[in-house]
Amino acid sequence: MLDGVDDDVFESLVDTVDRFARNRLIPAERTVEQANAVPEEIVAEMRAMGLFGLSTPQEFGGIGVNAAQESRLIEALCYASLSFRSLIGTNVGIGSQGFVMDGTAKQKARWLPGIASGETVASFALTEPDTGSDAGGIRTRARRDGSDYVIDGTKRYITNAVRAGVFTVFARTDPDEAGADGVSAFVVPADTPGITVATPDRKMGQRGTKTSDVIFDGVRLPETAILGGPAMLNRGFRTAMKVLDRGRIHIGAMAVGQGQRMLDIATDYALERSQFGKPIGQHQLVQGLIADSQAELHAMRALVRATAAEYDRDGAAVLGASCTKYFCTEAVGRIADRALQIHGGAGYMCDYDIERLYRDVRLLRIYEGTSQIQQIVIARRTLAGRSH
Repeated sequence: MLDGVDDDVFESLVDTVDRFARNRLIPAERTVEQANAVPEEIVAEMRAMGLFGLSTPQEFGGIGVNAAQESRLIEALCYASLSFRSLIGTNVGIGSQGFVMDGTAKQKARWLPGIASGETVASFALTEPDTGSDAGGIRTRARRDGSDYVIDGTKRYITNAVRAGVFTVFARTDPDEAGADGVSAFVVPADTPGITVATPDRKMGQRGTKTSDVIFDGVRLPETAILGGPAMLNRGFRTAMKVLDRGRIHIGAMAVGQGQRMLDIATDYALERSQFGKPIGQHQLVQGLIADSQAELHAMRALVRATAAEYDRDGAAVLGASCTKYFCTEAVGRIADRALQIHGGAGYMCDYDIERLYRDVRLLRIYEGTSQIQQIVIARRTLAGRSH
């Protein structure tokens, strides 16, 4: 059972994050879009608020929220542009949780305090040029050389790589094992010789977020660099799946926050814009678009909160997390489409926020497991549950 923080402290934190998103971040969105970078003063403010350490246990300097609390905070933060959330996303989620779940005592003590403060940015190096959804097809190799391992390979679309102080790198340690078996996770300081971080990618949306290729060329590490120590050799894929489980609930909460923002924008526009002598919100076909979005948003929020509660209670929610990620990210795409449609031609113009938000949410259906991967997970677990 994940207890999280006291209710009164938590509610105060939610209120603080909500005000920060609405009063500080939203006014800065256009600046981030134009500069393709989040201002350093905002990064510093997010550090000071403790946002980089939301999920890091308190004993390592973090706030220590549980999954249910994290989902509400991320929903509040993601009322503003997803670019801001991306700054803390790897530290709160996939970049830190491997340490929390499977790290040795020394690894936790070495890295988690810096991750919690935001002084160290953690990146999760799993995806490769030829290996995205098929994470079991990892080609990056870690070959044994005496008591060391030497890593060679390329990782792709690695979030916050240009800011990273430490990478969790997944590499094949047993070339004779196919698929997920034979893959280990390594803790790799970003200043280790042999690492090259490429120029950040140019993306369709979420400008201000940074993803890059990371090339590992003869990167030498001691066997103690295996996440969890030598006993976790060839078990790295299990760590990745556990980390992604909680991460998928997190992404569902992101979708809820953006869904609420877009519905609010569309509703305000429907009240202000007139056609045929009355506000367009009085036309039934527009009302249908609003009603469908509101109903889906309610379902999204309920699913996120129920799955987060299950995760906190049971320590896992594989089926629920996949259902949450799949349903919420697909639904927020539909809300985006309806919200833009309500704006008509204006929604296609860069002067309106909905144009940018429409592009930003498209990525949610792709990273940390595409919608199609979620369908496979959901179907297989459903079939397996009925086969007994």
